[in-house]
Amino acid sequence: MTLELAPLLQHKRLLFVGGKGGVGKTTISAALAVAAAESGRRVLLISTDPAHSLADAFDRPIGGHETQMAANLTALELDPDAEVDTYLERVMGQMRRYVGPDQMGELTRQLRLSKQSPGAQEAALLERLAQLIESGLETYDLLIFDTAPTGHTLRLLSLPEVMAAWTDGLLKHNKRSEKLGQVLAHLTPGRSVDNPMKDPQDNAFEDMDDKSKALAETLLARQRLFHRTRHQLADPEQTGFLFVLTPEKLPILETERAVQSLQDAHIPVAGAVVNRLLPDTEQQGFWAARFERQQRHLEDLNQRLKQLPKHLVPLMADDIQGLDALSQLGHQLIKAPQTV
Repeated sequence: MTLELAPLLQHKRLLFVGGKGGVGKTTISAALAVAAAESGRRVLLISTDPAHSLADAFDRPIGGHETQMAANLTALELDPDAEVDTYLERVMGQMRRYVGPDQMGELTRQLRLSKQSPGAQEAALLERLAQLIESGLETYDLLIFDTAPTGHTLRLLSLPEVMAAWTDGLLKHNKRSEKLGQVLAHLTPGRSVDNPMKDPQDNAFEDMDDKSKALAETLLARQRLFHRTRHQLADPEQTGFLFVLTPEKLPILETERAVQSLQDAHIPVAGAVVNRLLPDTEQQGFWAARFERQQRHLEDLNQRLKQLPKHLVPLMADDIQGLDALSQLGHQLIKAPQTV
């Protein structure tokens, strides 16, 4: 099946572009963002790549603040380390209001340890992404994320459970923890992500003192934020995931696994962009052998992902860098695609 990119840029609100490292996903996402902006849509392009390759693609600094790149186009690079620091500072500020002075030492120790714990960056990034989606959809017509969607999305589904378990541990010395633990269990029914679409309710707040109730309401507000984000991600009318890959064995296998993971999670996969296709030439030797191997990989790709629409992109003669080059590539991407 052939994937047409122009309708995605015109009708979607959230577009995630991901894939194995080095396959050109940052260049593709930047070119699509430029094309959508040139068509008149207000676009926010967001990168979670700590290497800041989005700035390299545009050949100009971007950083952690929304930066105007062109008419209708704004870009933002998220720094995972900075997001963790901001996230933990916010948590500290919130928790300080609810714990006694004798518990501040334990709170500080827990937060300091959590900064180095597995998943800390993902938790901070996912909360920021959820906030960006919520606020960005009010300002922009289209949000494009230059990120590897599989890990982020699946972690997003499990984050309410992780948050409740972490908060349980943090508050284990609180004399109100037994009552608050009942609320935390209520916020995450069954401590399971089997039913991530279920909206938590707040009728478990009865008979709680004001301090416990305020803390529980803070947790509930965060839980609801992820619930709304989960609904957005699962809506095929608004959201699509694009995988970028090259016609090589490892990217094909990784994409196959990633597509299956997202489909199992009921996340809409829009298609795949097959990048850097070699031209068919009459040369012999090395280039002829490379072309023949590419054709075999394309046949394998079509067998493994036969139900996934695909868009073919030829190998370019030069690097794609700067707004003009990205604009040219964007125009090429939204033209009628080649037949796979």
